[in-house]
Amino acid sequence: MSQTAGLNRRSFLRNTGLTALVGAVGSGSSLTAAALDFAPDASGKFDFDTPVNRLGTDSVKWDQAKRQNNMDTIVAGMGIADMDFNTAPAITKALQERIKHEVWGYLDMPKDFVEGIVAWNNKRYGLKVDPELTVITTGVHPGIIATLRAYCPPGSKVLLTTPTYNGFYGDLRYTGTKPEESLMKVVDGRFQIDFDDFEKRISMDTNAFILCNPQNPTGNTWSPDDLMRIGEICLRHRVLVIADEIHCDFVTKGNKYTPFASLPNKKVVDNSVTYKAASKSFGLAAMKCAWFFSTNAEHIKRAKEMNRADLTTLGMIASKAAYHGGEEWLNQCVDYIDGNHDFATKFIATNIPLIKTYKKAQGTYLMWIDLSELGNRIGAKDAAAQQKKTAEEVTVAWLAKNAKVALNAGNTYGLGGANHARMNIATSRKTLEAALTSIARACDGLKKTSTAAL
Repeated sequence: MSQTAGLNRRSFLRNTGLTALVGAVGSGSSLTAAALDFAPDASGKFDFDTPVNRLGTDSVKWDQAKRQNNMDTIVAGMGIADMDFNTAPAITKALQERIKHEVWGYLDMPKDFVEGIVAWNNKRYGLKVDPELTVITTGVHPGIIATLRAYCPPGSKVLLTTPTYNGFYGDLRYTGTKPEESLMKVVDGRFQIDFDDFEKRISMDTNAFILCNPQNPTGNTWSPDDLMRIGEICLRHRVLVIADEIHCDFVTKGNKYTPFASLPNKKVVDNSVTYKAASKSFGLAAMKCAWFFSTNAEHIKRAKEMNRADLTTLGMIASKAAYHGGEEWLNQCVDYIDGNHDFATKFIATNIPLIKTYKKAQGTYLMWIDLSELGNRIGAKDAAAQQKKTAEEVTVAWLAKNAKVALNAGNTYGLGGANHARMNIATSRKTLEAALTSIARACDGLKKTSTAAL
């Protein structure tokens, strides 16, 4: 436990409202206690239950959300995709050891860094990564941008299955390319690719498809059949598959992550480049270190020529330590977040009828939620027209004001994002319970009135 988190925990709980909310359900509350039969996880070696104070650390998820939403207090930042957990002790130890040497000159990437990447993927997923066809970069975004620059001229199209990670749209704007959106369909509470529409969206100026596997924000872990069908269509139309698999380490129980590069058709795999990092898995987003690889030397050559990796020593140290000594921590973290998925899904279904969820996510630590009914209840559509916003932006702002919880509005996730929001549940269960309790109470007050102050 960090000293900062320990010293500030009481004020953090008080300022965010956690002390008032945690434990309130079922004792004089209209909320149903049956939804809260998920005990804290005390069986593991690592502590994920204790809330960590991130306020005052210039956190996008907490400090920026609080500022942008004009919140006097914040119960939970549940937007940007990073975790509220202290990182693996092996990482902290490695960083502390390096900091003792107080000289910070230019970094020479050690050979065993790439060897650690290769070993991690082989052990965890049986995936063979060629170290000679692996490129270290500052982040997944810079790697994707380098590849887009190599293969997609300005003005050309990049295929996306939507709703999809909003960061991809920034990559396209940066490279001057245009999104071609194929709307996914929902079947029995689960998102599916509309393959007929997917193929129809490919034209002569479509040179790449960005695959998100596992899918952000819907949580799909694509099956081998799905991936093969994607790969065959893209190969047939000479469309490069750009596989963002940064969330690959987070898979819920009973599901499996299939690396695109593990597919049995060599020609399909050769028509792809895969991007990964330790940043999502171990909470290292600020460390700026990632990597990409392919089985196709030409793809790597062309992308590498466009790649400008300004790496940091601490980023390399942290990522190396994660792959060499962080697996036990990660396994417990994944199990804990799986429990958070169960908790949140049941809580919302039981206590927040104005918000709808889909089937439990197969992967990631994100939930894609439907705010349509809540938006209708607060008159979001009319307010959006007056404020020149989208309905989901108005609804998310209402939750920030009335529940003190910050979410990501769905409009930025492309076609299919209307009336939705993305919710990050990678936090302590105490914080998650407090956030959902606060949302439930804010929504419960709407039952007595047909409109609410926006």
